[in-house]
Amino acid sequence: MRTASQLANLVLAAALSCGHARADLKIAYIDPLSGGAASAGVSAQKHIVFYADKINAAGGLNGEKIEVLSFDNKVNPQESLIVLKKAIDEGARIVFQGNGSAVAHAITDAVLKHNERNPGKEVLYFNYAAIDPALTNEKCHFWHFRFDADVDMKMGALTDAIAKDAKIKKIYLINQDYSFGKAVSAAAKSMLAAKRPDIQIVGDELHPLQKVQDFSPYVAKIKASGADTVITGNWSNDMLLLFKAGKDAGLKVNYYTYYGGGLGSVPAIGKDGVGALKQVTEMHNNVLRELDPDEIAFRKRYTDKADEFYYWRLKNTFALLVAAAAKAKSNDPVKLARALEGMKLDTVVGPMEMRADNHQLLQPLFVSTLSDKVKNGLEGTPLGFATDRKIDAKDTALPTSCKMQRPG
Repeated sequence: MRTASQLANLVLAAALSCGHARADLKIAYIDPLSGGAASAGVSAQKHIVFYADKINAAGGLNGEKIEVLSFDNKVNPQESLIVLKKAIDEGARIVFQGNGSAVAHAITDAVLKHNERNPGKEVLYFNYAAIDPALTNEKCHFWHFRFDADVDMKMGALTDAIAKDAKIKKIYLINQDYSFGKAVSAAAKSMLAAKRPDIQIVGDELHPLQKVQDFSPYVAKIKASGADTVITGNWSNDMLLLFKAGKDAGLKVNYYTYYGGGLGSVPAIGKDGVGALKQVTEMHNNVLRELDPDEIAFRKRYTDKADEFYYWRLKNTFALLVAAAAKAKSNDPVKLARALEGMKLDTVVGPMEMRADNHQLLQPLFVSTLSDKVKNGLEGTPLGFATDRKIDAKDTALPTSCKMQRPG
């Protein structure tokens, strides 16, 4: 079997034999590859490389091979701007980023400024996980596309579930202290007030992003509050360390989460999470494994027990990219963006649509609960998620304040 470098050399040789070299389509991946958030960043990197390689094996995008350039930003907005400039200087035309809405705000502003100053050298920003609602509302622009449901879309699903559980009386909010965590807190308070005004918010905590090594003081506050339920948007180390501290302290609460199924979290909470840990996602493995061969192929390629196929939304991202390239008959960012607007595709769990008015992807969402009675466990455990409710893509749509400015 030829290596990737050998295949690349053959492609280059074939192009040169025709009298010219074909340029690759360079994609920049900017996310944490070290530090407390590395588990999320490395996992997403593997998904992106997996799909780039799959597209390349099928002949590329409009005959161009995809080259993935990876940059470690350490979840730092300033570091992200430095590597973004480097990526663009190296020829990247599409930028992928997802971990950290503070980073997303920095990147989206920088991409907009770059494109305004460099006509003909535009880049697209594909946001696969930064879900501050502002990014597709007042901060929206033509060059930014989000492929994950935003904070309010997900909180709507979680609070619908909470509203139906009469046993929930007291809720503690604990979130990371930046734009995303603040948006989670605000959405929870607003939606609970509308759907379950009898519920008491007994705590509203914000803590430093990916810097807390011991969550026991926060868990002590949760226990002292008398909360029966925790709502959290925590992710990566901030999620699994919260679970570990809660387990060590014997905390018995329901967890309503955005990322409770993220890498390391299920092993951290263990059986204490059965029936108590809920998440809202665009997919989980007890749906996916029965429907999508990519999940099996991914696990065959990446064999560590932690290498779960977690980012279904990245499959959707690349499916839309392939369809847009075919529609545009070009990999030019302006033409790709126009082709993406309003695009609709079917998935194995239902249709999805990239909204034209604010570039927010609408895709089905699942609310699920950790169970020990599932066919497929996570990360070498017998524990996995079972679906409580599926929300169709059209039912996730929310009003937008976006006023899209289009080139030309």
